[in-house]
Amino acid sequence: MEKLIMKSTIPLSLQRLKILKFSCLLVSFLFLFLSVAKAQTYPPLSPSVPVKVGYLPVTGHAKFFVAQEKGFFAQEGLTVELIQFANSADGISALRAKKIDIGAFGTTAPLVHVAKGADIRIIGGIMGEDAAIITTAEKALLIKTVKDLKGKKVATVRLASGDAVLRGALQRAGINWKKDLQIFELKNPPAVLEAVKSGQVDAGVVWGPHDVRAEEMGLKIITRSHELAPGHPCCRLAVNNDELKSEANVWPRFVRAILRAEKFTQSQVNRTETVAIIQQYLKIDPALIEKAYYGGHLDQSSDPNVKGVEAFWKTMQQSEFVESKGSIRPFIVTSVYKSALESLIAENPNDAYWAKLKKQFNARD
Repeated sequence: MEKLIMKSTIPLSLQRLKILKFSCLLVSFLFLFLSVAKAQTYPPLSPSVPVKVGYLPVTGHAKFFVAQEKGFFAQEGLTVELIQFANSADGISALRAKKIDIGAFGTTAPLVHVAKGADIRIIGGIMGEDAAIITTAEKALLIKTVKDLKGKKVATVRLASGDAVLRGALQRAGINWKKDLQIFELKNPPAVLEAVKSGQVDAGVVWGPHDVRAEEMGLKIITRSHELAPGHPCCRLAVNNDELKSEANVWPRFVRAILRAEKFTQSQVNRTETVAIIQQYLKIDPALIEKAYYGGHLDQSSDPNVKGVEAFWKTMQQSEFVESKGSIRPFIVTSVYKSALESLIAENPNDAYWAKLKKQFNARD
């Protein structure tokens, strides 16, 4: 009798194990199905909605250009007008005045305006890092680090991300940027290049493609912003809070187009076409564009990057670039980016690029 029981219970245990495994697989499948099913879908808006977008004439804003020229904006039901600004200060002022609907004007500009009471929100990004501190070949023999800028004249562009990174680095080096050197805020990177080359200042802060142009002019790069503040964000997608709410159907579709442009630019097979599209807007040598955009100094992510923005904000507080003691977190909205990304994943759940961005989002936000 005992042997008979043993013979009959062993198959029964195996059967239960199989049932348990099947149940686990079924639960996993249902969880995946429900996750995809609940992701918001975004059919194109009809009729199309006009959106005025502010940008800077830099390689880092290529996703605006690609989304426009490849029809990604149009496919989302958006009629986009790209409006160029010389610098972030002018662009963020236009946003606050509602002359444009959305723009990407560094990290410094929106945070400075938030510190002054602006009701704007960051919903994503366009790029990160990318700035460089330059000087002449002769002065590069003496100016090797930010510490060597003490007592010098330095040109920046007003409210540029690289400007805030520099002031933060000076503060950490024990240099008071308000007293120990002279900082001149110029209109744009070409003006900084000219000021450095002519000797009006000892060093300057620029970004792509102007860092590459600086080297072609015989100038030297002292250091790059990613060395001073590794992983720092730049060019956040900013909107007015009231329009974030009133045009809630627009922004996920806008971010979807930006994400599709990001994926396009990161494909090796699209590299030549991406450079050609950027060249339409910047009107400079394609070889220079390729070096600036694909040279490895630019973070291509469109992620809101909450952790990065919070670290940037803390640096601005510590260096007394802003006087606000509050938190920047309430001014960063991640739901738009998350919803846009999840909708793209739902459309193509096996896409490795979207999976990578999801992992990045979970780490940064």
